[in-house]
Formats: sequence, structure tokens, C-alpha cells
Amino acid sequence: MSHLQNLLLDTLLGTKHVDCAALIKLQERSLCVASPGFSVMPSDVRTLVNGFAKNPLKARREGLYFKEKDYKCVRADDYSLYAKNENTGVVVVKTNLYLLVATYTNGMYPSVCVEATEKLGEYLRRKGN
Repeated sequence: MSHLQNLLLDTLLGTKHVDCAALIKLQERSLCVASPGFSVMPSDVRTLVNGFAKNPLKARREGLYFKEKDYKCVRADDYSLYAKNENTGVVVVKTNLYLLVATYTNGMYPSVCVEATEKLGEYLRRKGN
């Protein structure tokens, strides 16, 4: 298991408030590493990358289509994108090299998912990733 995958499992899934997590390479627009059983399709990668590459306010207005669901965007800025669909949601944090993606499901606290994802994103940015 890679260092990056260990980070995802320990710092995100270890909270018990992140269902699945992945790192997407920004430059290549490809999946780098993901938690077991979490597959991110190329169309989902494009959706997330475009949420940052284009005006984040557009993502906020129009929402996101991710993993075959429509999500209402509740935050979109230069470094973070939060979206929800009923009792599930996705949190995306941009670092220098990656998009860090975390999902939560019914029964999980979205605030814990957000905090853990943002903290890992900050750690990766400090490391130059």
C-alpha cells in the first residue's frame, strides 16, 4: 500500500465519517489512488477538475453530477467544493498536485468529513503536493 493510500485510509476513513476517498492527479486528470471499492470514472474526474478549472461560482449555481447523482453545491471557491444530495455528499479539496475527494453517507457527520478532508488538503499543500 502506498503512502498516499495510507494517508487516505488513516486520516479520512479512520474518522468513520468518510465513506470513500480518492486522490486525482490534476495535471494528468487521472485517478492516483482510492480507498478500496471506490471507483471514480473519467467523466467524474472531468466534472471535479472542471469545477475548479472553470469559474467555481458556475459550479455553485449549477451543481455537480458525480457518481450518477445530481448534487447541490453548497460551497465552491478556489480550494474547496462541497456538494450534497439528500443525506449524502462529496467534499473536494484542491492542493498543488491533487484533488482530494471524500464522500459521506447517511448517518455520518458532514462536518467531520469536511474537517478531515480540509486538514489533509492543508497537510498536502504544506508538503508541496
